[in-house]
Amino acid sequence: MLSYQHGFHAGNQADVLKHAILHAVLGAEAEAQRPLLYIETHAARGFYDLDGTQSQKTGEAKRGVFAMPKAERAPKALQPWLKHVQSKGPGSYPGSPALATQILPDSARIVLFELHPAEHKALSQALHKDARVQIRKEDGYRGALRLQPRRGENMLVMLDPSYETEADMDALANWVPRAMRKWPNAQFLIWLPLFADGREEDFGAFLSSLDAGFVAGSRWQRPEDDASSLEGSAMIGLRIGGAGARKAFAIAAELDKLWR
Repeated sequence: MLSYQHGFHAGNQADVLKHAILHAVLGAEAEAQRPLLYIETHAARGFYDLDGTQSQKTGEAKRGVFAMPKAERAPKALQPWLKHVQSKGPGSYPGSPALATQILPDSARIVLFELHPAEHKALSQALHKDARVQIRKEDGYRGALRLQPRRGENMLVMLDPSYETEADMDALANWVPRAMRKWPNAQFLIWLPLFADGREEDFGAFLSSLDAGFVAGSRWQRPEDDASSLEGSAMIGLRIGGAGARKAFAIAAELDKLWR
């Protein structure tokens, strides 16, 4: 949806879980020291000013990243991401494309799709000097399917659509099985919102049944003045095991303790 801009929600509780787990999975890929093609279908702008107008209008970061403890006092599973993000400061909060460029090695190829004009412009300005990065202003689902990993190259696809309408869920549910058939060895990370009315349950169960991997999620107590219907979030990792999966489970478990 071209109306969606993540700056209003950057650094919120959903971002905390999403980015902490993404940080862990990217770190595991970097440690593996193997060639990687990393793709995002809905990249947004990459960096966010949590003191800026959009963030201040909603105040969502106050219950998210700003409510987190200092890295040295945080639970062990959360320390790597917190140390990373707190070192950047609120004016340069790293979204998922920024995390990828900051964590992945020079040998990685990074392809980012973003259709929203303002978000694409900001992303291009932020990352245009990084030779590893291709930024494409087109539909991420169609564009990604034209890509192919090179021989010996691992592949990780990050999917983070807006979920503004049921059509967003339908599009993702149709695309993921198609992509898995095209890339039988690719790994997929899918962010999933958890709604108070449970509308995502069948959809999430379908996605998580497509292959082995993990589902790591956390819920929080929704304040009475919170107008959103979101009360948690999860990350689905298809074909992702090992250290990445173990760290994802540990992160979700610690956030559950902090938020309940």
